[in-house]
Amino acid sequence: MLKKTVVAAFVTLAATGAWSQEQVLNLYSARHYSTDEALYANFTKTTGIRINRVDADDAGILARLKAEGTASPADVILLVDAARLWKGEVEGLFQPVKSKALEEAIPAHLRAKPATEGGTPWFGFSTRARVIVYDKLKVQRADVDTYEKLADPVNKGKLCIRSGSHPYNLSLFGAMYEHLGPVKTEAWLQGLVNNMARAPKGGDTDQIKGVASGECGIGVTNTYYLARMLRSDKPEERAIAERVGVVFPNQASWGTHVNVAGGALARYAKNPANGIKFLEYLASPAAQNYFADGNNEWPAAKGVKVNNPALQAMTGGSFKSETIPISAAGMNQVKVQQMLDRVGFK
Repeated sequence: MLKKTVVAAFVTLAATGAWSQEQVLNLYSARHYSTDEALYANFTKTTGIRINRVDADDAGILARLKAEGTASPADVILLVDAARLWKGEVEGLFQPVKSKALEEAIPAHLRAKPATEGGTPWFGFSTRARVIVYDKLKVQRADVDTYEKLADPVNKGKLCIRSGSHPYNLSLFGAMYEHLGPVKTEAWLQGLVNNMARAPKGGDTDQIKGVASGECGIGVTNTYYLARMLRSDKPEERAIAERVGVVFPNQASWGTHVNVAGGALARYAKNPANGIKFLEYLASPAAQNYFADGNNEWPAAKGVKVNNPALQAMTGGSFKSETIPISAAGMNQVKVQQMLDRVGFK
């Protein structure tokens, strides 16, 4: 659901006709990061196109688009999860984009498959790796260097993780389904339940804190949560992050799972040319560096060097990521959710 202040802003814009002015871009965004303000300001400064922004979460934006239908003022949609991007695509909320610049910049596995009518429904613009953190004093790195080992009996009573139905975990589980198939994936999920130190709760930062405090031996988190703590101006947060070890799993096999934040051109965009220009801007080196430096995300575009010190410290600057189509996370989520119910993963 959209916040009241956002609804008020939307009504004001609609009443004043601001949505229909030339050289504007109407953006529905699930990115709630203060550092993105510079990203948007730079686009306006460079192009002269003013951005009217509505903020909500992924689910709220998709619901809003469906409710508004052809009357929607949205030009571009930014979401922070591959499964939700896939859902918007299959529900017909986006229109395919034909752009040589985007196709050359964004790897095929980090964007939607081309639509039957030509063009691509959505593109990933930044990634976040789903990694394992562990207690360096109590857990051997070799015991947690793959996702499969999270379910190994050697880790019984050690695992802390957030809700299985959270999009970040559904994305990982959907990818595991793609790698392992249904039978092995369900057995793996049962192994996770068997190895839990406590019932799933909290966010990714809580899993890091749980490992640092000794409540858990291992935890699962997205990289940018750990990077935020490593770069924090609070000594206590940096100390927590430095207490834990970090593993980018499956470097010797298919690579570490990554999720994407991405964008799409709304189906009923009133300013489609401006929308495509904005999407192409998000794939530019300047915008990609905003994602990396501002919000500790990995650039999705090819050839962009990461200068973020926390990300470099974790990996030395690079790591092997899986290359299955990221949309598989969305396609597999219903099957995975049924498995979670069967194995009792709350």
